[in-house]
Amino acid sequence: MEDIIYTMAEAAEKLKTNINYVHDLRKAGLIKCLKLRSYKVRATELERFLQENEGKDLSDPYNVKDLEECSEKVHKTI
Repeated sequence: MEDIIYTMAEAAEKLKTNINYVHDLRKAGLIKCLKLRSYKVRATELERFLQENEGKDLSDPYNVKDLEECSEKVHKTI
């Protein structure tokens, strides 16, 4: 099986976000990268990240929460 390696810009495109946010995910330790002159991320790593973080609020990569926890707070304030 051939493993595809993405640039950070390509990873951001795959995740439908921006490059700075992908770097934040890397700095928070949520995505493992390689540095080959510039940062790269394997397709399998992106898939792992998506599977492990499904159902989570990643708005702040340093303070990951379950989506249920977030929706409970919204219901309490209404």
